[in-house]
Amino acid sequence: MAKEQISDYEQQRQANIAERDALIKQLALDAASAAFQPKPVGRPAGRPATNGNKTHKKTVVKRVKEEVLPRRTSSRLAGLTADSEVAKRKAEDEYEAVQQAARAKRQRVSGNLDLTDIVVAGKGWDKSENYLVDVFSRGAKPYERTFGDSEVKETSDKELRALREKMSGLELYEGFEPNRIKITPERIYSLGFHPEPSKALIFAGDKLGNLGIFDASQTTNPAPKTEPIKAEDLDSEDPEFDDDDLPTPAITSFHLHTRTIAAFQFSPLNASHLYTASYDSSLRLLDLTKSTSTEIYGPSDSEADEPLSGIEVDPLSPHVLYFSRLDGFVGRHDTRAPASSATDVYQLSEKKIGGFSMHPQYSHFLATASLDRFMRVWDLRKMQGKGDARAPVCVGEHLSRLSVSHAAFNAVGQVATASYDDTVKIHSFEGMGGWKAGHTVEEAAMEPSATVRHNNQTGRWVTILRAQWQAQPSDSVQRFCIGNMNRFVDIYTAKGEQLAQLGGDGITAVPAVAQFHPTNDWVAGGTASGKLCLWM
Repeated sequence: MAKEQISDYEQQRQANIAERDALIKQLALDAASAAFQPKPVGRPAGRPATNGNKTHKKTVVKRVKEEVLPRRTSSRLAGLTADSEVAKRKAEDEYEAVQQAARAKRQRVSGNLDLTDIVVAGKGWDKSENYLVDVFSRGAKPYERTFGDSEVKETSDKELRALREKMSGLELYEGFEPNRIKITPERIYSLGFHPEPSKALIFAGDKLGNLGIFDASQTTNPAPKTEPIKAEDLDSEDPEFDDDDLPTPAITSFHLHTRTIAAFQFSPLNASHLYTASYDSSLRLLDLTKSTSTEIYGPSDSEADEPLSGIEVDPLSPHVLYFSRLDGFVGRHDTRAPASSATDVYQLSEKKIGGFSMHPQYSHFLATASLDRFMRVWDLRKMQGKGDARAPVCVGEHLSRLSVSHAAFNAVGQVATASYDDTVKIHSFEGMGGWKAGHTVEEAAMEPSATVRHNNQTGRWVTILRAQWQAQPSDSVQRFCIGNMNRFVDIYTAKGEQLAQLGGDGITAVPAVAQFHPTNDWVAGGTASGKLCLWM
């Protein structure tokens, strides 16, 4: 009988079957060989690892829950024959399970996801410390108010309402529009009123070391008072129109320093003496009566670069000046002592000290704010350490989430700080007059008594926002002002209650540098373009 001819199709089919059987057999052999792998040799029982006489504390490793995938098992241990149909089905099932697990990882997830459950790397997610909350909402929104007449009318407390009406009633200076009062050529870094209560005399220091002076008692016209001329009242399309036709205020400016005037303060003994601190590493005394400016402090090495960030005149010893530096040092300079022993410096931070202040009644207490995120209170009556390490005792410290820009004492011993974590904090310390030298405060007592949410993200082109107290409020209600990125100036009480949000027409930039008059309810704000805003 002739051998039956096999078709090409049948030959291909049998070849496929043979190839599949060979693959399944190889999978079964791999599974069987896994059971004969040698076990790793471990340490003999009862013989702990030692290193001399040192004992190592066992590190507890946090176990992370991993995704459970199908595991391959031994067909031999399961009693299955390598070439049996059961082994083939088992191998096929394992292969299908692996494919399903791979498809599940790529499957789109529907519904809501909680960030706490899907953290991949980094520390655990804490909603209470969510630093992303204000990323998109804290940007500047020019002229958008967050406090106004409606909040004042809804105030139920009679005293608070009266105070809000009083402070919200301050009006923008009408003598000249703010964009016409260019008090300094460059960005304003420091601002303040002369203490004279009968006349609003404003001083401002800028980025290039210029000191500008503006007298708000001047008028646009010596004739009887009329409505002030505004830019929009003039026809700019008139061929005869000239920007010089607008009234220009009389402003006096002096180039006192070669770099930024970071701060200045009037002497409590002589109102004609103005002390200035600059990034050019010097302190100068401007005598307004004698029309002279004298350097009273500077590094012995003229090439030294030790920028100054603040200055305070000791209220109880006006001949003693304190200053802060951007390298974390605070110095004490006695204007009456010989040059060789007139200055002492103490390192109070490893990073930049942005601002500091002294207690008005107990000047041995000093508050500092620094880039290392700490607000600290120091007692100058007791020193510790020797040589270059000599420094006053730290009474207490408070840590913020981000850097602290400034710390300011008010008349009753409360400290206000502004921080880049978008908060203004008020710390209240009771009984400071009874604290003995070297007294320390517990961490809980350093916590703020009030916290105000406030956008402090100034960026590169706006001067850092600082909370500044009114030195001697006439009604004894402690309050401070701070610039608002929406082109306002905010006023708050020591309890964190907002009193006013000062604004007006003609304000074309953020009045970032804000200051109260020491006694009168006058507020000034300086912008990055050197313009002055004034409310009276």
